[in-house]
Formats: sequence, C-alpha cells, structure tokens
Amino acid sequence: MNNIRLLLKYFAPYKWSAVKNILYNLLSALFALLTFTLVYPFLRVLFLPAVVVTNPGAFQLNADYIQAFGKYYLSVFIEKNGQSGALILIVLIVISASLFKNGFIFLANNCMAFIRSSTVRDLRKKLYHKILRLPLSFFTDARKGDVMTRISNDVQEIEISVIASLTMMFRDPMYILIFVTYLFVTSYELTLFALVLLPVSGWLIGRASRTLRSSSLLGQQHLGRLLSIVEETLTGLRIVKGFNAEEKMKVQFAESNERYAKVFRRVIRKAYLASPISEFLATIVVMIILYVGGNLVLHGSGNMTAADLIVFLVVFSQIIQPAKNITTAYFAIQKGMASIDRIDQVLDAEETITEKENALAVNGFKDSIEFKGVWYAYNNEPVLRDINLKIKKGQTVAIVGKSGAGKSTLADLLPRFMDSDKGSILIDGVDIRDLKIRDLRYLLGIVSQHPILFNTSFKENIAFGVEKADMVKVESAARIANAHDFIMETELGYENLVGESGNKLSGGQKQRISIARAIMANPPILILDEATSALDTESERLVQDAILKLMKNRTSLVIAHRLSTIQHADMIVVLDEGMIVETGTHAELMTKEDGVYRKLHSFQAI
Repeated sequence: MNNIRLLLKYFAPYKWSAVKNILYNLLSALFALLTFTLVYPFLRVLFLPAVVVTNPGAFQLNADYIQAFGKYYLSVFIEKNGQSGALILIVLIVISASLFKNGFIFLANNCMAFIRSSTVRDLRKKLYHKILRLPLSFFTDARKGDVMTRISNDVQEIEISVIASLTMMFRDPMYILIFVTYLFVTSYELTLFALVLLPVSGWLIGRASRTLRSSSLLGQQHLGRLLSIVEETLTGLRIVKGFNAEEKMKVQFAESNERYAKVFRRVIRKAYLASPISEFLATIVVMIILYVGGNLVLHGSGNMTAADLIVFLVVFSQIIQPAKNITTAYFAIQKGMASIDRIDQVLDAEETITEKENALAVNGFKDSIEFKGVWYAYNNEPVLRDINLKIKKGQTVAIVGKSGAGKSTLADLLPRFMDSDKGSILIDGVDIRDLKIRDLRYLLGIVSQHPILFNTSFKENIAFGVEKADMVKVESAARIANAHDFIMETELGYENLVGESGNKLSGGQKQRISIARAIMANPPILILDEATSALDTESERLVQDAILKLMKNRTSLVIAHRLSTIQHADMIVVLDEGMIVETGTHAELMTKEDGVYRKLHSFQAI
C-alpha cells in the first residue's frame, strides 16, 4: 500500500478525472456482465424445450425474482415471435450492451489519458524547477547524464506505473468484484472453491517480483552513467579526437553499455514472468472449477444445470484477463518504484539556498559590500578562512592568488550561489540572506572566464537577463561591447543563431556577447571572472575595451589571472590558501619585497 500511496501523490490533483474514470469503468463492467450473462437465454432457446412461464410471481428485490422475470418475458416473446425472433432479440441486446460497454471504456480511457499526460507534465515541471533551485554544490557531485536520465527515462517509467496502478485500482478490481458477485449468486459453493486458489497464485507472483525494484534501480543508475559518457563525449569531442582517444572512449562506452544491458535483461525477464505465471495459474483454476462444477451437474447437487455451469465458466473466464492485468500492473509498479525513489532523491534534496518569509526587497546599491568573518568549507575542507573585506560603491576590487586559493568561491558567495558556513556578507549594511534572492541577483552582472551562450539568436542571448527585448537597447549594448559589427556580418544579423554553446563564434566573439548581456541588464555591481585570459591579442584588446566601458560608473569585483589587466584597480586583494594575506594598490603591493603579489607578478613577467 505504501507503493500505491507514493503513486497517488503524483495524480492527486486530478482526483475528479479519477472519479469519472471509476464511474465509467463501473458502467462498462455492468454492461460487460450483461453481455456475458445473455449466454444463458441463448442456450435456453437453442437446447431447452420451450417452457411457458405464466407468472413470475410477486416483485422481490433478489436474484431469483429477476431470473424468474427474465424467463417469463422470454417465454412470452417466444410464444409471440418464435424461437428465431427470440434469438434476434438476444443478438440485438448483446450488440447494444457491447456498444455501451466499449463506449464507457473509451470515456474511462479518455480520463486516464488526461491524468497520464498531466502527471508527466507536472512531474517534469517540478523536477526542472527543483533543479533550478538547487545550489551549485549539488551538481558538483551529480553527473549531468544521471540528472537527464531522471527527468526523461525515470519520469517515463513512472508514467507507465501510474497507468498500470490506475488500471489495477479503478478498472480491473471493479470488473472482478461485479463478476464475482454474480458468480456468488449463481453458485456460492463453486465460487468459494475458486477463490481459495487465488492466495496461492498471489504468493507465487509476489515471490517472482520481489527483487524487481532493486534490479530496476540498478538499471536506471547504469543508464545514467551511460548517458554521462555520451554527454562528456559530445562536450569534449575536440579533445577526444585531438588525443586519438576514440578507442579509449569506445571501450568506456562498451563496458557501461554492457553493464546496463545485463541488468536490463534481468529486469525485463522478471517482468515477462507476470503474464505466463498468471495465465498458467488461471488455466489450472479453470480446469479445477470445470471438474468440480461438472461433478455437481452430473450428480444433480447444488441445483446447477449444464447451462448454469457454462454461463458460470464464461463469466469466470472474464475474470482471468483483469487478474492478469493486476499481476502485470503489480510488476510494472515494482519496476516503477525504483524510478520514484530516484526522482524523490532530487525532489527531496536539501535546498540550502532559501529565502526568508519576510525577506527584504531591494532595488538599488547605495554604499558598500562587506564580507565579515566569512568561512566556507567543501567536504569539511576549508576553502575560505575568516574573510574580512569592504568594497565601497564605485570601486574596482581585484581578487588574485594561486589556483585553488578560493577566488571563484569568494565571488560565488555574493549572488548566493552558495552560502557561507560562518560570518556574513552585507550589502548596504543588510545581510544578503535577509534580501529577496531575485532582487539581490538583479543587482549583479556576471561575466565569466568561459562565456555561457544559449542556442538561440544574438538578440535573445543579449537580452537574456531582461523580460522584454527592446531592439534599440540590444543594439546599443552590442555596440558598447564591440559586438555589433560581427553580428551584422552574419546572414540574419541579430536573429542569427549562435549554435550550441555558441560554437559558431570565436572565443572573443562569445565573450563580447556575454559582456553585451551584462550591459543590457545594467547592474550596479559587476563580477568579472577574468574574461580575457583565454583570448588572442586582438580579441583581448576588443574585449578589454568592452570591459572598461562596462565597468564605467559601476562597482566591480574582478577575479584576475593576468595581473597586467588589474594594475589600475582601486584595491587588490591577495588570497592564499583561503585567507587574505595582502591588500593594497598595485604600487603599494609591489613595494613589499617578500610579498605574495610581487612574487606572482614576477612569475608572470618571466
């Protein structure tokens, strides 16, 4: 039942569609029963002598009166229209009942289709929104391929399980209940005998499906690793080819693919057991009932006629398929539960970057940014240690240091991509954790060392940070960033696509589009992760010129790799092993003979 409750939470918002599904399934089951019970009058007309029933007796709300009334009406109809006319009537009633039965099945399935599509849509939406809310630290350990598997294959697996569970809970048990009720009325002894055999069937099926959930979970994990290899190959295809590593990647992919195939075979083999086991057990039950019921007819006990036994077997045979469906659905649910576990790992992941209920709105930057006693650790290893730093409005502050000193981490704390473990970061005297996250990030513009572009047009990339793209402002931003000329050289100008991750552009062009995006957003505070370190001399000149225009009249936090680019900064902060070891202007720091900055500068000069 816990499994069913887990599934129910995904389509709970569509309970009224589920209610309609139940109603339509109930009606279809009643018309199905009517269709099969008409076998009795058909056999009566063909094989039994015409017995005239003159009076069904006084009305009573029970099965005997209904049966007597049916015989009375049939005998009257045969007397007026003959046996051929009675057969035509029965045929027309069966056709009408079948029409209504299948019509209600369609309506029930239509409700199910709505629940199915809506559930998948909502689940993917919830997953995607959760991914956007999770801190960057979550994706440090998570494989992108595995996350993609959860939002695609695992959601698809849940869709199959949801439909299977809907069938199991709403349609098939209803058919079985109505048909079994009829069988009890016909012969409760024979029905009880048949029902005694069902727990044995359930036990055998349960044993076969016991390990299906764990096997399916392992399979989805292997598929995630497989897709991660594909994603890494596509991202690093230039390196793979450049280092003649095609064979190495083939071996990695083949090994991962083989592991997944083995687990997948095991899962499918167990799933395929459902139908054969249930059909074999159903055949045994039917044969036992045929033997026991045949003896009842032959010995004249239990008031059962041959016609009654045939109708009993016809109706009982209609229980077999719903019972098989329930078995198959149970296997599907066990398989799907592994996907639910994997999706819940993402949905239940801790959102460390949260916004307070009474968070303060902020729409401008007036005075200063201050780091007070800030500590940050990753996997219990300190990355930043007791950072104390004040940046006044309008200042350009450069952060320098060796690789791994904590420069990027310090910059990532400001927009709350992650939160400090101790200490606080203040903007205009207010802790950033007390501000609305959206408002905080509107104050900041980010230009990274490796520019991130999306596979849309130049216009959409430049206007990415604003709600409405004003073409005049887009063009103005591109001109300031020295990007307008090369944009206009393309076939469609600003509507031209930049390609996957901007692969149609050079490094300098991508960086200038990234700078134009920051200009378009017009933030008062800039975070610049050295944007010129990977560029050629000409591109560096154009990008550096664009950066200087961007920094004009703004407060800038610059992560510097090339020290020559930050010599005119108002303040240079030197980090070493997560601590601030020196601060000052370029001239002041160069006067310290044994200073860290002077050593770094001399290394680059060499």
